[in-house]
Amino acid sequence: MTRDEAPGIKQSGVRLGPEVVPAAVIGLGLMGRSIIACLLSAGHRVAAVTRDVAKRSGTKDHIRALLVEMKSEGVLDGDPEEFIARLELTDDYETLRERTLVIESIVENFDVKKDALRRIEAVVAPDAVIGSNTSAIPVTLLQMGLNHPERLLGIHWAEPAHITRFLEIICGERTDPACAERVVELARHWGKEPTLVRRDIRGFIANRLMYAMMREAFFLVENGYATPADVDRSVRNDMGWWITLAGPFRWMDLTGIPAYAAVMKDLFPELDASTEVPALMRKVVESGARGVQNASGFYEYTEESAKRWEELFLKFSYEIRALALRYPEDVGDRGPTVDGADA
Repeated sequence: MTRDEAPGIKQSGVRLGPEVVPAAVIGLGLMGRSIIACLLSAGHRVAAVTRDVAKRSGTKDHIRALLVEMKSEGVLDGDPEEFIARLELTDDYETLRERTLVIESIVENFDVKKDALRRIEAVVAPDAVIGSNTSAIPVTLLQMGLNHPERLLGIHWAEPAHITRFLEIICGERTDPACAERVVELARHWGKEPTLVRRDIRGFIANRLMYAMMREAFFLVENGYATPADVDRSVRNDMGWWITLAGPFRWMDLTGIPAYAAVMKDLFPELDASTEVPALMRKVVESGARGVQNASGFYEYTEESAKRWEELFLKFSYEIRALALRYPEDVGDRGPTVDGADA
């Protein structure tokens, strides 16, 4: 079987054969398992490292189910059993010695991540690339104290990681650009449309934009301008309508730039700039709500409706992926006309 004939994840109708890069994922939570499915589907051999293999007896079956689902949705090309056969489940960090790509995907806790990174670095080869799946921790802080900080970078996934096109690759102050470019290239083989964050900043791109929107959403609800459902409805039917096609800068190009400048002048001074966690958020969290995971959140759920929303989210993820693939990342544009990096 040639590389072009090999099974793998399908991207825009193109088959991508198995990579020769042996990989490892540290952490087998919800996202860790999803990342593993993504890597397996691209053809990597993957070592899945956990603290207690006995407690993770169902991990292979869970990942197999993700691969079977990918196959049924037309995302995976090949027999899921071929891919799951490349997975090794272990609690032995020594397994990392032969891995040239290691992805840490444990809890979003700085101290816990630092400890894991030290354990990884004590084993892997000096030229192995290490990625931390973090949503907001600056990569520069994670690099501190490492023997080879130049090969550490952030790899920020979105759940479900085996379906979404999103991926942010973040350079810390000491990241070797060649390492970042290497992961960008790999990410395209994972079926991603990767973004390279060239300078380290807390929250990176997607979360800084999303949390700015969330802060304003809480402001509107807490001050009686709208209910959560009102806010969700407006976002869904405005931004939700166009944002798969275009980001904010492309959207302004498409719909007329000067009008946005006029609105910014009057609106920016009135936007919420609070640095506190919103009171509504504190109240909901303190109640024990975790959303559809326990049928309790900003909305009222029954166990049945929460399960239904989980199913709809998964179905939507596949459908929106297929829609996004119908529209190119660009259509022959020559690139941005404005570079704000030095502004």
